[in-house]
Amino acid sequence: MSPRPTAVVLRDLGLGDLLVAVPALRLLRRTLPDHEIVLVAPDALAPLVARIEAVDTHVSDVPGHSREHRSRVDVAVNLHGRGPESHARLDALGPDRRIGHVAPGWDGPAWVDDPARPERRRWCDLLAATGLVDATAARDGADDLTLPGRRAVASGPVVVHPGAAYGAKRWPAERFAACAAALQARGHPVVVTGGPGEHRLTAEVVARAGLPVDADLGGRTDLAGLLDLVAASALVLAGDTGISHVATAFGTPSVTLFGPVPPTPWGPPPGGPHVVLGDDTVRRGERFADDPDPALLAVTPEDVLAALPSPAAMASPRE
Repeated sequence: MSPRPTAVVLRDLGLGDLLVAVPALRLLRRTLPDHEIVLVAPDALAPLVARIEAVDTHVSDVPGHSREHRSRVDVAVNLHGRGPESHARLDALGPDRRIGHVAPGWDGPAWVDDPARPERRRWCDLLAATGLVDATAARDGADDLTLPGRRAVASGPVVVHPGAAYGAKRWPAERFAACAAALQARGHPVVVTGGPGEHRLTAEVVARAGLPVDADLGGRTDLAGLLDLVAASALVLAGDTGISHVATAFGTPSVTLFGPVPPTPWGPPPGGPHVVLGDDTVRRGERFADDPDPALLAVTPEDVLAALPSPAAMASPRE
């Protein structure tokens, strides 16, 4: 019996980057039902990869896959970038077919930076442009971001996540605290989340908001715990960072604050229980700046509280 053909997909990036690639992974799964879909992604994202039903195997190293599994790599798919480094990683597998954007030695569509196109659509469009999937299926499937495993929730905590990788995306702590205090006053239990290096920030928000000390979850949740927390929450309030993509994935109502990056490429699909805020007219657009983008600073706590999903949406059971 011939070994099962393999499709190796490279998406060796962060949490939000992986979540916006889920529609493309699902298209691959439907198009290649007999293939083993192998996803190359960071080890740290294993709890998330385990919830993506389109993926059969998770590895963190491209050449390591062929050495360990010794299966024929039928298709190599670059959902990572435009090359040449990412293309070269997949070339090392000697695939029969290569799917990616055009580069020396690779056929494919040109990479186009279009601020009007959501990032999740870029990768579905790639699969369609290379003939791997039908264009209609790619268009219709691009908003299929929701992950399985949501739980029915009558009420849950409001998750406030004040951190971001760069200052340009970080709304001031005192504004997060003002929103947290107002939400607590309305009767919502509030927790504040953050990574291992953000405990000082989460502690500041908790103190300013007058929340109980145990509301500070900064550095106290691993990725698996964060996924479970968001899935069971009534609302997520955060900047444009990974946890907002998690809220989209679980259908959890959210308010996302956008600074240097406009919401169209990276925001949630329209029509769901999600609100995006930011002032496009004053956006500076420097993603890696140390200080908050003016588009972010233009948003006030009053704006956030006025834009919250209805109490019914925040408390209604989700399948």
